[in-house]
Amino acid sequence: MSYTALYRKFRPQEFDDVKGQEHIVTALSNQVKANRLGHAYLFTGTRGTGKTTVAKILAKAVNCENPVNGSPCNECESCKRIAEGNSMNVFEIDAASNNSVSNIRDIVEEVAYAPTEGKYKVYIIDEVHMLSSSAFAALLKTLEEPPAYVIFILATTEVHMIPITILSRCQRYDFRRITIDTIAARLQELMKKEGIVAEEKALRYVAKAGDGSMRDSLSLLDQCIAFYLGEELTYDKVLQVLGAVDNEIFSNLLRRVIQRDVTGAIAQLEEMVTKGRDLNQFVIDFTWYLRNLMLVKSDTNMEDVLEVSTEHMKLLKEEAKMVDDETLMRYIRIFSELSNQIRQSSQKRVLIEIALVKLCRPQMEADYDSLVDRVQVMEDKMEQGIPMVAPSNNGGGIAPATENNGPIQKRELPTAMPEEVQQLCRSWKQIVANATGLLRQALTTALPTVNEKGELELVYDEPPGSKTINSSLLSGESTRADLQRMIEEQIGKEVTVVTKVNDTNISGNRLYTNAVDYFAQQSNIEIEEEDF
Repeated sequence: MSYTALYRKFRPQEFDDVKGQEHIVTALSNQVKANRLGHAYLFTGTRGTGKTTVAKILAKAVNCENPVNGSPCNECESCKRIAEGNSMNVFEIDAASNNSVSNIRDIVEEVAYAPTEGKYKVYIIDEVHMLSSSAFAALLKTLEEPPAYVIFILATTEVHMIPITILSRCQRYDFRRITIDTIAARLQELMKKEGIVAEEKALRYVAKAGDGSMRDSLSLLDQCIAFYLGEELTYDKVLQVLGAVDNEIFSNLLRRVIQRDVTGAIAQLEEMVTKGRDLNQFVIDFTWYLRNLMLVKSDTNMEDVLEVSTEHMKLLKEEAKMVDDETLMRYIRIFSELSNQIRQSSQKRVLIEIALVKLCRPQMEADYDSLVDRVQVMEDKMEQGIPMVAPSNNGGGIAPATENNGPIQKRELPTAMPEEVQQLCRSWKQIVANATGLLRQALTTALPTVNEKGELELVYDEPPGSKTINSSLLSGESTRADLQRMIEEQIGKEVTVVTKVNDTNISGNRLYTNAVDYFAQQSNIEIEEEDF
């Protein structure tokens, strides 16, 4: 006799055998016991969660001669015929290949004839969302008012593609993703029946790789057993067959990224490629690893929530202290985007290498998360005593000062008069245009004014109790020094720059006067006091 795949060999034959869908099998078995059957059912959910299996069990139950607690007995002639696929009362139709209006018209004609044996004719239409619009229209009337002896069971993974007119005439049951614990327990049960020794850790990884699908998990387990036929199935062997990566490798890779070690990160990827690891699975698993790290950062008491070993939890807690929240969210965003791009790509390795470089080099991106990461890099280097300067040809990036820069010789310049500083405020748009990078972005949010000492005062908004990137830059000594140097080069006068938070303590008259001058200069129009 030829070998039968595990998911076919151990397909549930009664409601009690169905795992992870108790809310559905309870409702259906109660309907059978009370003889309160609906005329049309819609089973929806992801692949491998038991839609077709439950449909066949329901078909057996409604025609069973001796039902047991709402489930089929599997002993009577009707149950045996349905299980063998020889029943004249149960019709299983694949809508993917029978989706035309003529196929549905054949069903409508057959419905008119009563069953030759048993109580009900049951039509199981799988992948029903594949039916054409005309086919749905042909099915509608029969679905609305079928004969008393007919039951329709529609199954689909794409419920949003079903017309609302069909949905409103069906009892809808949503099949949930099956939990890892439920799948792992089922796999352990089946391994005992098969007489195969398998580590619990190995079975849990297979269950996790199944992504909530019992059928996918059984297929993966079948693959692992075939590779190591006659041997104990260990965690390492499962990783080898599925092309997966161990958590220790993820930890090493993440630490390279945190250290901005591009060479080390690429070398870690090279090692995985050499060992034949599946790159699609690597991206999924590394994103999951980052998700676990994010949860650990949010709460250190995550042992009961995260399904990880003690050694893995220890690594996560160490790494949680090495990376801040904003940087970790950027890592997750980049790899989540990568998981969508890599599926159909023929250059998977190149895409992963680009993503790793982005993780290590936040200056490659210009979004908010990257700016936060770049500021963090600057602060880390400054804490280490590395002086920072702002080169004019690197797009606004900040680079460490080197010996080649040499000491900056500041020439003596006359101090600007208050009238000249006032004129500088009026031409602030030109000052902003001459700035680059982060400095330019910060200056666009500041309002230039002249204070009582004749200094250039930059007023900016700041949320109470927090600091924005722009306010952090403007309040920094090095940033103000760069701005003063830029202004001095432009007007040939020495100008003192100070910053202030925009709150109720600011002199209203002075802020009002300078704001009128500033916005009039920006828009080139005359502004009257009553219009402001």
